[in-house]
Amino acid sequence: MTHPVPLTRALLSVSDKTGLVDFARALAARGVELLSTGGTAKTLREAGLSVRDVSEVTGFPEMMDGRVKTLHPKVHGGLLALRDNAEHRTAMETHGIEVIDLLVVNLYPFEATVAKGAAYDDCIENIDIGGPAMIRAASKNHAFVATVVDVEDYAAVLAELDANDGKTTLAFRQRLAQIAYARTAAYDAAVSTWMAQAIGEAAPRRRAFAGTLAQTLRYGENPHQSAAFYLDGSARPGVATARQHQGKELSYNNINDTDAAFELVAEFPTEAPACAIIKHANPCGVATGKTMLEAYTRAFDCDRTSAFGGIIALNQTLDAATAEEICKIFTEVVIAPEASDEAKAIFAAKKNLRLLTTGALPDPKAPITSFRQVAGGFLVQGKDNGAITLDDLKVVTKRAPSDQELKDLLFAWKVAKHVKSNAIIYVKDGATVGVGAGQMSRVDSTRIAARKSLDMAEVMGLAAPLTKGSVVASDAFFPFADGLITAAEAGATAIIQPGGSMRDQDVIDAANERGLAMVFTGMRHFRH
Repeated sequence: MTHPVPLTRALLSVSDKTGLVDFARALAARGVELLSTGGTAKTLREAGLSVRDVSEVTGFPEMMDGRVKTLHPKVHGGLLALRDNAEHRTAMETHGIEVIDLLVVNLYPFEATVAKGAAYDDCIENIDIGGPAMIRAASKNHAFVATVVDVEDYAAVLAELDANDGKTTLAFRQRLAQIAYARTAAYDAAVSTWMAQAIGEAAPRRRAFAGTLAQTLRYGENPHQSAAFYLDGSARPGVATARQHQGKELSYNNINDTDAAFELVAEFPTEAPACAIIKHANPCGVATGKTMLEAYTRAFDCDRTSAFGGIIALNQTLDAATAEEICKIFTEVVIAPEASDEAKAIFAAKKNLRLLTTGALPDPKAPITSFRQVAGGFLVQGKDNGAITLDDLKVVTKRAPSDQELKDLLFAWKVAKHVKSNAIIYVKDGATVGVGAGQMSRVDSTRIAARKSLDMAEVMGLAAPLTKGSVVASDAFFPFADGLITAAEAGATAIIQPGGSMRDQDVIDAANERGLAMVFTGMRHFRH
């Protein structure tokens, strides 16, 4: 059946009652009979609308604390009956089943219940049963029934009725059915994911991920790739939850890089201002300072060339002085917990600069599941939330690091976690002074980072490269002494690395020969 279906009867049973009364009133004005349940029926009656209770239709009262109310043949028969099937029509007449042309259901707020940290039993009680069953039944029978699961589709239903003389078209019902099935799939994914976590099932037999469309993007990483941005419903502060104050729409690469920048800057406690500048998902400068302006300028001085057109993340409020300095070069996005009114006014002159505020920083230690698609499947792992303290470090050289070297080593190690492997990071006095990322050879990353430092010294008119007197971090062990020797030649005085290579002793010997201090972490930070 492909022709329009008259809408004569609607069943409304919603948890989120936003817009409910206005929508129901508009349906009633178009001659649609309203069926409803429990609190939804109460809300409609209080608004002066005429409503039939589902319990009146089924002949059974709601029972078991509302767990059983719509799971009945007179409800599911009305949703599932094929109107052009003689046997179905006979069954309806025999058993007094009335057709339902529109189902309006939004589900118990399970995701919101989990998000607020509710107890296990409370989460269980917020798993909807009747709602998903009705949604799936009505959506299967979209040849005759329209299914609405989102408040934002109320207006579309009314527009459809107005355009088709009180009827719904097959194409419209198909679109609603797809939306409905995606909603129940996302709901079940949320339930199964939560339950796996609740019972400690690290690798469940089946895994489902779901998201809600936030934005259709102009294109993906490249103009010939289609793309969209979906939200997973978590409350983790970041680009997904941020408020955009100005600037054009974020692109695929903007979102990816902004996330990388904000996750990195969150590694640094808010007691001291910190800034991270990201280009193509890699840091090109990270620094702390006494002020946010100082933190930004020190991060910028690590690699002024790469910072052009980059993403800037701050761990404290963006102030006017920092905003003024940022405006001196082209920047794609600035993200911070907050921004002062003065800073916003300064940025207002930069129409294409996006300013995002999040209200908070993400917790770098929070357990998060990440996944990556591969051909025929996807890889799932916990987010790299590994961290070390002074007590975790093992000094392996004759010379132990000084207090300042230890501070810089820990700083460099935090940055290393966010640099693509093979990662080499030079740090001096709480600021990166050279970053080597994503090379196939670790020694190449060491050389590139040193070369960038030398280039910046020339730009800044310095007599010596910024790496002179620095410390260096390697995200994984040095497989040979050549990388360490290159770092020493660049002026590094201390090394932090995981250790664990068959040639560790060769590397330790090379460090001792050059008077370097070196510590092992026992932890690596591969980032691919």
